[in-house]
Amino acid sequence: MAAGEFTGRPKHLNGAARAAEGAVLVALDFGSNDHADSLAELRLLASSAGVDVRAVVEGRRSRPDPALFAGSGKVDQIARACADTGARVVIFDHELSPAQQRNLERRIECRVVDRTSLILDIFAQRASSHEGKVQVELAQLQHLATRLVRGWTHLERQKGGIGLRGPGETQLETDRRLLGQRVKLLKERLVKLQRQRDVQRRARVRADVMSVSLVGYTNAGKSTLFNALTHAGAYAADQLFATLDTTTRRLYLPEVGRITVSDTVGFIRALPHTLVAAFRATLEETIHADLLLHVVDAASPIRDRQVEAVNKVLAEIGAAAVPQILVMNKIDLSGVPAGADRDDCGNIRRVRLSARTGAGLGELRQALIEVAASKDTSRISTNKTENLSDAHVT
Repeated sequence: MAAGEFTGRPKHLNGAARAAEGAVLVALDFGSNDHADSLAELRLLASSAGVDVRAVVEGRRSRPDPALFAGSGKVDQIARACADTGARVVIFDHELSPAQQRNLERRIECRVVDRTSLILDIFAQRASSHEGKVQVELAQLQHLATRLVRGWTHLERQKGGIGLRGPGETQLETDRRLLGQRVKLLKERLVKLQRQRDVQRRARVRADVMSVSLVGYTNAGKSTLFNALTHAGAYAADQLFATLDTTTRRLYLPEVGRITVSDTVGFIRALPHTLVAAFRATLEETIHADLLLHVVDAASPIRDRQVEAVNKVLAEIGAAAVPQILVMNKIDLSGVPAGADRDDCGNIRRVRLSARTGAGLGELRQALIEVAASKDTSRISTNKTENLSDAHVT
C-alpha cells in the first residue's frame, strides 16, 4: 500500500445499490403509526437506486437490539432470505450504528446498508453538475467519518514492514487524517461556489426581480411544474430525487414583468443531516427567496405528513419565515377540481392544479402576479418613506 493512500471507504460508497442488484429490504415496526408508509417509501427509494427487491422482511420490536438492531432470530431469517433469493445486499429502513452494521455483515455474510447510506447512494448516482458532485462527496465523507470511529479493524494494522516498524500512525489514524483533509478541501470548494451564487443573487436583488423557489417532498411533481411554468425542459421523472441541481429560469408575467423561478432538490422524511449540511449552498436559493411554492402530491394518502417533513427541513435551514403558497399538484389523480383558496385577507394561499395536464396553472400565475404586485407596492411605499425621512432630516 502506498503511503498516504486512503483505504477506509466503505463498500456502500462504491455503489451500495447498483442496477439489477438483488436486495432484501428490512423494515421493523417499533410501534409507530407510519410503518406501512415508511416501508412503501423504502421500496421507492430502492427502485430509484436501481435495486431489484427480492424479498421483504418485517417484524415488531419494542426497541432496537444494541448489537444487531434486529433480534438474533430475525437476523437468521434475513440471512435465509438472502441465501434463498441470491440477494447480495440487505437494506434496512433505519439508521444503523457502525458496530451494528459490522455485526450484521459478519452474521449475514452480505453487505448491509442503512437508509441514510441508500439515500446518499441515490444522490451519488444522480449528481451531474460539479457543485452537485462536490456536495454529495462531502456528505458521503462526513457520513463515513462516523464509521471510522471503530469497527474497521482491517485499518488498525500498523503501517510498514522490515526497517519501517515502530511508532507512527496506524492506518486508521492515517485514513482519518486524509479524510479530514479531503473534507476541508471540499468545503473550501463549496465556499467558492456559494460566493458565485451570492454574486448572482445580489445582481437579481439590484434588478429588483422577485425570486420564487419550488420546494416540496421528493416526487411531488416540482420539476414537472417548473417545466410547465417556464418551458425549461428540466429533467422530470416518476422517481425519488430526480432533481438534485438547482435550476433557475426567468418567467415573464405581462402584468408585473420578469420573475425568477428555481427548481430545488426534494426533501424526504428523516433527510440525513449530512446531506442538509452539504447542500446548504444549493438550498440558499430557498432561504433567500421572496416566495416558496410548496408543491404537494395531492393524491398521496400521507400528504399531511409530507408537508410536515418539508416544513421541518425548511425550519432547519432557516427558511421557515419565507412566505409560502401551497400547490396541491396531481389533482388529475385525486379527482379534486382546479382552483384557488384565499385567506381572510383575500390573498391566495392554496392552489389546486395538475402540472401534467395544465389545469389550474392560470390560478397559480394569478397568485404569482398578486405577490409580485404586492412586492412592488411595498418597495414603492418603502422608497417614499425613505424619501420623506430624508426630507425631514434636511
